[in-house]
Amino acid sequence: MRGRDEDTGQFLSPSRSAQRRAALDVLELGEQLAAMSAAQLAKLPIPDELMPHIRDTQKITSHIARKRQQAFLAKQMRKLDDEVLDAIRDAMSKDGEAGKRETAVLHRAEALRDALLGDDGDAAMTDLLAAHADADRQKLRQLVRNAREERAKHKPPRAFRELFRELRDLLAEHAEIDEDSE
Repeated sequence: MRGRDEDTGQFLSPSRSAQRRAALDVLELGEQLAAMSAAQLAKLPIPDELMPHIRDTQKITSHIARKRQQAFLAKQMRKLDDEVLDAIRDAMSKDGEAGKRETAVLHRAEALRDALLGDDGDAAMTDLLAAHADADRQKLRQLVRNAREERAKHKPPRAFRELFRELRDLLAEHAEIDEDSE
């Protein structure tokens, strides 16, 4: 029995239906995690003790055995704090805070790449290197030079894409550092 508080008359614990809904939400989250690739899982804030259970669930192909393993995964997930589960959900959702931060980093990397390849690329490079002292100066300058050559010779944009990846990684690394210092 749930019981009531004698003073206020409020119930002391969630109803059985609310507990069931919460358990089904965790089960659905576990199914979504099991459907993800290793690269996608690496981006999520999943505790280390949960990863073996997710990998085990991914390996099982038999329908009933997989269902049983998903139930076990959900049971292990329910042992975690609600904050951990909320952080995983937030990181998975495109509308969540993590999705917005990732999108912002991508937009900044694109704008920075366009500035580096534009007419005033030297000033943009100076600003970038001043803001990110640990950046690989030589590699960035080489990528900018190669991307300009590719554009001039109408070649496939290999260095153009590599420059974007390098800038994205650099900005994402600094965004994580800024987030940790807050």
